[in-house]
Amino acid sequence: MEISSTLAGRFYQNIQSTLGQPALTDAVRPGAGEAALGAVKSFVETMRSAETTSIAGMIGKADPQSVVTALASAEIAVQSAASVRDKVVESYQEILRMPI
Repeated sequence: MEISSTLAGRFYQNIQSTLGQPALTDAVRPGAGEAALGAVKSFVETMRSAETTSIAGMIGKADPQSVVTALASAEIAVQSAASVRDKVVESYQEILRMPI
């Protein structure tokens, strides 16, 4: 799964406009560390939500549609995390190949 920065930026702006929240400008854009921390927190929250919904579905307290939706959301989160991990590893390997 290939992610380009322009595609991700457009996707983020579309989501922000859909939710009714203003998109971040360059003046208030978080740093790389803050953005990574926010992404990790979002990933963990998505996984917890999917786990809670799955458990509720197994004991009959959640409808099958919400269980499938939660699992699909978790799958997308895991695929995105794996894609980001692959890009980080690829970048690290590229740095190691640079001549000194």
